[in-house]
Amino acid sequence: MQLLHPQHFDDYELIDCGYFLKLERFGKFITIRPEPQAVWGSTLPLKDWRRMAHVEFIPKSSSSGSWKKNKDMPDQWSIKYGLKNGEHHSTLSFRLGLTAFKHVGIFPEQAVNWDFIYQNCSKLKGKGVTQPKVLNLFAYTGGASLAAKAAGADVTHLDSIKQVVNWSRENMELSGLTDIRWVVEDALTFVKREVKRGNKYNGIILDPPAYGHGTNGEKWKMEDMINEMIEGVAKLAEENFFLVLNTYSLGFSSLILENFMRQQFSKYTKSTQTGELFLNTTQGKLMLPLGVFARISA
Repeated sequence: MQLLHPQHFDDYELIDCGYFLKLERFGKFITIRPEPQAVWGSTLPLKDWRRMAHVEFIPKSSSSGSWKKNKDMPDQWSIKYGLKNGEHHSTLSFRLGLTAFKHVGIFPEQAVNWDFIYQNCSKLKGKGVTQPKVLNLFAYTGGASLAAKAAGADVTHLDSIKQVVNWSRENMELSGLTDIRWVVEDALTFVKREVKRGNKYNGIILDPPAYGHGTNGEKWKMEDMINEMIEGVAKLAEENFFLVLNTYSLGFSSLILENFMRQQFSKYTKSTQTGELFLNTTQGKLMLPLGVFARISA
């Protein structure tokens, strides 16, 4: 099992975490947000956090709340991330915003997977795959889609929420990229249809939530439906193939993903890795766990 965290995200910093909260810097703005994994105490006193922070999210329920601004800052701003693959570099741009659901439009720990996707799309081109076909499911605001497109892939980006897909399109344009295929649909419904059509992909990315809904009210519950999803995804894999599977669910073990890999992707055993994503704090050097992953290298 591997432990992975971003190594070169200049526009992001996890300053501190604890007491079910995290203190983060996105560009030049500092936020305080809830974090259910931060069950320990913080390194800095919370009163110091609030002196530093531009804005703090105040929960009103388990799923929504509002932002309290301590200092002037815009409701929307942008940050950048530099992809690296040897001598090749690309820059992704993200429009961030203060949403009613505590999110700002990016999951910074996923930067390690953006590099992985960028590198594997390039690796496939070196194997003679002129334009790798990549499918990004539960794609949110598109960091993984942008990384694949920046490496020259033919990208299909799917999410069930139209507003989030529109946000992804903004990020594509900010990043100077074009021609991502946008799909607003339930992910499992789409995968089943792609299997029937006999379509194949060189790269598949999944970052499913613990709970969710499709465009027509389809219910998604991770533990009930992830097996069917992985079985379908395995049928979409080309011979030259890479995979990224993330699960952010409290109590979900990387051994579960290891078992999926052994059952559905056994021929890729030598190029499979599983582990945990985390972020390091710059104060106290704490490690904040942020989900488990499985990856197959091309």
